[in-house]
Amino acid sequence: MSLRPPRNFAIDCLRGVAILLVVVHHLALPFRLPLAPSLLGPWIPKRLIDAVSFNGYEAVFMFFVISGFLITTRLLERHGDLRRVDLGAFYLARARRIVPLLLVVLSVLTLLAALDVPDFAPSSAQSLGGLLGSALTFTFNWYEGRTGWAPAAWDVLWSLSIEEVFYVSFPLLCLALPRPLLIVVLAALALSLLPLRALVPVSDEVWWEKAYLPGMSAIAWGVLTALVAQRWRPGPRDARALALFGGFCVLLVIGWGDLVHRHLFKSGMYGLCVGTGAMLIAFRALVPSPHGALNWLARMGRLSYELYLSHMFVVLGTVALYRALLGPSQAWTFVVYVPAVIASVGLAVALEGVMKRLTGLATRAMRGTWQTRTDAADISPGN
Repeated sequence: MSLRPPRNFAIDCLRGVAILLVVVHHLALPFRLPLAPSLLGPWIPKRLIDAVSFNGYEAVFMFFVISGFLITTRLLERHGDLRRVDLGAFYLARARRIVPLLLVVLSVLTLLAALDVPDFAPSSAQSLGGLLGSALTFTFNWYEGRTGWAPAAWDVLWSLSIEEVFYVSFPLLCLALPRPLLIVVLAALALSLLPLRALVPVSDEVWWEKAYLPGMSAIAWGVLTALVAQRWRPGPRDARALALFGGFCVLLVIGWGDLVHRHLFKSGMYGLCVGTGAMLIAFRALVPSPHGALNWLARMGRLSYELYLSHMFVVLGTVALYRALLGPSQAWTFVVYVPAVIASVGLAVALEGVMKRLTGLATRAMRGTWQTRTDAADISPGN
């Protein structure tokens, strides 16, 4: 019997919103002004265009909070207490989820980089070995910080490095620290998000965006949210109010981030983490039923890892095809978004299927090897 609880439809939708913002953001960046110069530009408010097109970075921080929440919640449901974490099982589960698809994607990236394909090949300050080695050791951020922006197709790996470095140390802290001290450490890390970002000069663009500790601060917000949710489950009325409050916080940052930065003491990232955490507590308590009109969004949320690692293949191909057909004109840029998102989901679904088949084959092979060894032991001279 599986120990994994049923999926939460609302949390999947929240992840779907986050990955949709990431994909659209990466589609918008090559066009600089993605929709404003297009034929639809005069009909869409600029603030709405900016909110949809340029919040991929903020969406990644939403992912960090959701990741910390879900992983901590599963640990609590399985072990009852973080002090009883099974290190081997935890690391093995992370490896099974992260490594197979990562290896497939890195293989394709390496091939295209070796063929010197634009946006895949390393810059003069980088090497293919450096990109590949740093991606495999989750030191990609350090490498990119030293050598400059990575090729667009590789650049998404920065957030994976932050997550995996955090999850190497997190279970060790759970076992080593008493619960009150663990909470103090996590709270200190969560509250230090803005001071940690302020330590890096804005002029150092790469490191300012991709430093490890601010991203880990967002994951700590998710862990603390899970610990709160373990002890407090609001009733339906309070959960709805909490979900509305969380949605308001996130919408405020995404839609009016410039005003939050200017008038609310640059607190946008705190608002994003608090808002995401509030919605997670509400969705876990309320557990909304699936809604047919949002199934596509929930599906994107369930595929968020596959989408995140693979969508740049579609994005870069879409941009190249558009420019080959229409040149520098941006009049028709609006037509690429829906097909590109659909194609990205299609690729993610295909990768999910491939990974499941490969995992199934590997599992059967391991069982077969174990059975062969058992049979050999049964007929060995020692018996």
